[in-house]
Amino acid sequence: MFININGNEMYYEIHGNPEGETIFFIHGAPGLGDCRGDIKAFSPLGDKYRLVFMDMRGSGRSEGNPPFTHEQWTADIEGMRKKLVDGPIKILGGSYGGFLTLEYVLRYPDNVTHVLLRDTGSNNNFDNNSVDRALQSNLPGIEEEGIRRLFAGKTKSNEELKEMFAAIQPLYTVIYDEEAVRQRIESIYYRYETHNYAFRYNKVKFNLDEDLHKIKVPTLVTVEDMTGLRQLNAQRS
Repeated sequence: MFININGNEMYYEIHGNPEGETIFFIHGAPGLGDCRGDIKAFSPLGDKYRLVFMDMRGSGRSEGNPPFTHEQWTADIEGMRKKLVDGPIKILGGSYGGFLTLEYVLRYPDNVTHVLLRDTGSNNNFDNNSVDRALQSNLPGIEEEGIRRLFAGKTKSNEELKEMFAAIQPLYTVIYDEEAVRQRIESIYYRYETHNYAFRYNKVKFNLDEDLHKIKVPTLVTVEDMTGLRQLNAQRS
């Protein structure tokens, strides 16, 4: 379904128990991500909760009217809440979606009852690790100029964004399945302008450490240990 939020057509889906408390899910990877992954992962919660999934402005099937700032994205989440929910929400964000989840609860503290964070952070202090790990991987398809443009938010086209994102997939996969990765790469809605703005302007100044104490609602933080999972699967094989 589509709904106009702050002058932008937003794609969203509602799943689960219509009488349950509402959880909003905020996807990561602006310009690459959308709500389909969250729907697949969290739909079982629908037995108890009302689940709201959305493609953020400039990602997936949503319209891409700028700006792609954290202020605008959190205002879009609030606009969606006002249209769909008569009251406060639980909110879950993963990766870059966790950045926006933290920003949202800090900007709209009265409208959140619980915060759930998955594989995310409150600052960009370790941002260079992704580039270093990619360059040290010796994976085919990774070349320094392209990977630095990717993480600096300077990709030149959707085609380049797709090529570079495909090249680093083994770094984000516990058990690499070439066909499954190929299908995923082909299914993505590539929006390089959104990706570029998020990485070139938003991430470089992202740091909420000094404000975390202001979050007063129950907060759950989960992190997946990819190294441990790879070691475990290596021992099994």
